[in-house]
Amino acid sequence: MLNYKSILITGGTGSFGKKFTEIILKQYPDIKRLVIYSRDELKQYDMAQNYPEDKYPQVRFFIGDVRDRDRFIRACEDIDVIIHTAALKQVPVAEYNPDEFIKTNIGGAQNVIDGALATNVKVVVALSTDKAAAPINLYGATKLVSDKLFIAANNIKGKRDLCFSAVRYGNVMGSRGSVIPFFMGKAKNGNILPITHKDMTRFNISLEDGVEMVLWAIENAIGGELFVPKIPSYKIETVARAISPNAILEDVGIRAGEKLHEEMITESDAINTLDIGKYYAILPSGANKKKYLEHYKGREVPQGFSYSSGENESWVSVEEMRDLIVKYVDPNFKPFLG
Repeated sequence: MLNYKSILITGGTGSFGKKFTEIILKQYPDIKRLVIYSRDELKQYDMAQNYPEDKYPQVRFFIGDVRDRDRFIRACEDIDVIIHTAALKQVPVAEYNPDEFIKTNIGGAQNVIDGALATNVKVVVALSTDKAAAPINLYGATKLVSDKLFIAANNIKGKRDLCFSAVRYGNVMGSRGSVIPFFMGKAKNGNILPITHKDMTRFNISLEDGVEMVLWAIENAIGGELFVPKIPSYKIETVARAISPNAILEDVGIRAGEKLHEEMITESDAINTLDIGKYYAILPSGANKKKYLEHYKGREVPQGFSYSSGENESWVSVEEMRDLIVKYVDPNFKPFLG
């Protein structure tokens, strides 16, 4: 599918970008080019140590910010596929710095679209977030707008052989800034773990499954879909007990802009949502639903359907969480018994 193709990934030095690069080079050894586009030269330097030019001549590092439209369009020359992961993501930070999040998450998204339209890009897949569904925080609101921009871009592509889609999923295990490494760091230094609320829940996905989903979207999307995976939920308390079963759990309260439970598909989305097997697909309003049903051999979800981390059918237990931490975060992990 991707051999002899050129791929550009924005925010390529982040957790997803690193895992995507690792997997793509194993699965597609004959890839033509893999362009890591990001603004932090130190992270690029560190990542480049793992991909020396003499061994990985197809890997290129481009310094640039998605806010810079001209630079991004230049980076898109001779690119076939764009994976857009670059974003400002910290919920509390967004509440205090809204303009910066708007410039990157919304303005940057439009620049990615413009770059694809101005060159010969064939496929664009943008990463969304569960916080974009019925957002109550600034970060989620900017990502909802970003999603809308990418979906609507299919309306202005003209006769170009170009497809825009997005993937939306929950918290990624072990990613930078996520709760698992945070709790592990706290458990090393004491017997108190701060939790926002004992009943708080989140969706759970591994970086590997996130990459698999993006690769699936590259191969299968026909344009306009927002894909949502069927994944389990966990309670924040479950994560804490998995990491440090005897720790004192200190309730510090929900932070600014946080939800008790996350949604990925709202009841209002249900009318445009298809069950396509491993994933759901939210279609654009007014889309030709028959076309998508035939393409995916899927079915419409029931009226009033919604998909929330607090009302999920699948849950991660304490024992399962420990196994997942060993598999995806730290192979040497042992619970802290304090």
